[in-house]
Amino acid sequence: MTQVDPEGPNSDQIEFWNGDGGRKFIKYQHALDVMIGPFGDAAMAKLEVQQGEVALDVGCGCGATTIELARQVGSRGEAVGVDISEIMLARAEDVAAHAEATNVFFEHADVETSPLHRDSFDIAFSRFGVMFFQNPVTAFSNIARVLHDKGRIGFACWQPIDKNPWLGLQMQAVLPFVDPPEPMPADAPGPFSLADPDRIRQVLSESGFTDINVDGFTPDIILGATHDLDDAVDFGLEMGPAGTLLEGADDGTIAKATAAVRSALAPHHGAEGVKVGAAAWIVTARRG
Repeated sequence: MTQVDPEGPNSDQIEFWNGDGGRKFIKYQHALDVMIGPFGDAAMAKLEVQQGEVALDVGCGCGATTIELARQVGSRGEAVGVDISEIMLARAEDVAAHAEATNVFFEHADVETSPLHRDSFDIAFSRFGVMFFQNPVTAFSNIARVLHDKGRIGFACWQPIDKNPWLGLQMQAVLPFVDPPEPMPADAPGPFSLADPDRIRQVLSESGFTDINVDGFTPDIILGATHDLDDAVDFGLEMGPAGTLLEGADDGTIAKATAAVRSALAPHHGAEGVKVGAAAWIVTARRG
């Protein structure tokens, strides 16, 4: 696979995931893997991963899902993780080495623009890594081309933010202290670009997939995978869109907004931590 083109259609995402976005995900890697792990597990279960298969992990990040795929396909199979973030891939290589995962490989690639190895994979998978394409039909078409005939894809993507109080509560708490965000087109690259199940079906169908299934998955999650309320607040403001709205704000505004987020999350705090509702789509399809 070729190197990522920093001037390509996904240049904004490439800059973000090789900068602050990637560094934050590395910082909170363990917490994120615990928090969103069930979504990836659900997608893998729907995908029905088999021993001996060759798996592609799109947007593999720090590599936990690629390593899990490698475990499920076994020693006769392989798992290849691809990502646009060099810094996250470096962490993934380190994690895989410590896990002594010998059937795991990583590639620095943008599946929207890179010529992937045609007909190389039995399955493609992603845990929240497919919502950031500038042109999702192009990207998913490229994924379809690298699958064997009747190869399968399975991924998790977020439902709308109003179905995700783990994010929405923070946003509503911060909005009184900041200017509201600029409205974004519903299909703009970002966490909610595939929130509409009809759009998912349209994109996949135009990309060469059939037998498309979109199922809701709505577990409660522990925000930041911590027992402490203040840790959960810090995690939410550093990792979520509420924190983005506070960028450049003065100390007083940040203090007031932080207190408001704490108050919004406090009713959800218990012995396990801050447990809040979340909602994703678990999507499966076959190459046509």
